[in-house]
Amino acid sequence: MTARRHFLAAGALIAGAAVGRHALAGLPEAASDPGPTTAPPRAPHAGRPYRPVVTLNGWTLPFRMNAGVKEFHLVAEPVERELAPGMTARLWGYNGSSPGPTIEVVEGDRLRIFVTNRLPEHTAVHWHGQRLPNGMDGVGGLTQPQIPPGKTFVYEFEARRSGTFMYHPHADEMVQMAMGMFGLWITHPKDPARTPGYQAVDRDYCFLLNAFDITPGSAVPQVNTMLDFNLWCFNSRVFPAIAPLVARRGDRVRIRVGNLTMTNHPVHLHGHEFVVAGTDGGWTPPAARWPEVTADIGVGQMRALEFIASEPGDWALHCHKSHHTMNAMGHGVPTMLGVDHRGLVEKIQKLVPDYMVMGERGMADMGEMEMPLPDNTLPMMTGRGPMGPLEMGGMFTVLKVREGLGRDDWTDPGWYAHPPGTVAREWTGEAAPAATARGAAPAAPAAPPAPPAPDTPAWRARKPGSGAHQH
Repeated sequence: MTARRHFLAAGALIAGAAVGRHALAGLPEAASDPGPTTAPPRAPHAGRPYRPVVTLNGWTLPFRMNAGVKEFHLVAEPVERELAPGMTARLWGYNGSSPGPTIEVVEGDRLRIFVTNRLPEHTAVHWHGQRLPNGMDGVGGLTQPQIPPGKTFVYEFEARRSGTFMYHPHADEMVQMAMGMFGLWITHPKDPARTPGYQAVDRDYCFLLNAFDITPGSAVPQVNTMLDFNLWCFNSRVFPAIAPLVARRGDRVRIRVGNLTMTNHPVHLHGHEFVVAGTDGGWTPPAARWPEVTADIGVGQMRALEFIASEPGDWALHCHKSHHTMNAMGHGVPTMLGVDHRGLVEKIQKLVPDYMVMGERGMADMGEMEMPLPDNTLPMMTGRGPMGPLEMGGMFTVLKVREGLGRDDWTDPGWYAHPPGTVAREWTGEAAPAATARGAAPAAPAAPPAPPAPDTPAWRARKPGSGAHQH
């Protein structure tokens, strides 16, 4: 591991030194990652107008106009990404982040994209789903020479059709994508009213599905892993650090999701039905759509899910593969359900003082207990909601639908205040309070249990050799 870290660090220094000021003169500024929070939508300052997307736990790359051409500057380089408080991964990405920044353009735009390589090896960028000249497709060795360390290449083409796309390397792809190199690309329609299948929305979210295999206690992904990943992410973040999606009641919402993992993901939304309004092949004809609550997104696919946020509340949005809503876990742990530990625990603890019984009643206890964890490692099941432990991780977040939000209010409104009589409760034989009619404002909403403050850590973990502390 030490040698590998030295390789990554040394390679970055060599490549960075090779990209001198003279080589970068005249290029657009290479903007850098503002952090793992969700950046506000970046409205265009020039060119054709459009309503920008919101990248979950991400940001949009700025551009400049040069004689009618929209210019961007991507920098491929080693990066650090906080997957959640308490764990930072050492990855490769673009402009300081993994995923790289979202690129937003308009159908018909003439584009010039500079790519500077600060990696320790060559790379190339493929513009997934785009119609463009073959020599701009970005397949190293097939349609272009590889971009050597320290060099800058330029891609020039026109954004020919609107939709949801992505970009990623087509050079040493197994390593570079496993290390976190990818990003979103959004092409807005030039004439939305005349674009078949397209409908304007009030809120337009986007994120990528990705995964890492990072050994507990380490920070660099295992690049040779094929299927047995242990960290399943929305935009290189895991629950409870994935930002919520916020919507005003009645808003038309679009959620664009792309899959760059090694398996499919059935993405499930609670409380609403949606239609698949678009793929990376284009907008789907309205007559070909049907209502769904789960969309299975295959490897290399994009899906644009659209619905009306009609139901107030905090609605889960997650992958429906249960192991994908957990953080790092040992897949070789035996099932202990029903095993009687009586008389054994005390004997084992004489030999292993920190031994704890786990799994005889299920794994829910792990959502509460304080377990010794290696440094830079997350609990398998974690997170707290207003009603107690959520026992989730990985690909899980919340759609928060509220009355009365401003059109451009993207702030987290906090936990939902349920109307009286609308929360499941223990049955004790008493009459239930009258439920408020659907859609009516309650006279006095029942206050749920006090939620943690926004800055309250979502879990507690005890590191070996130290007292209990919070991340």
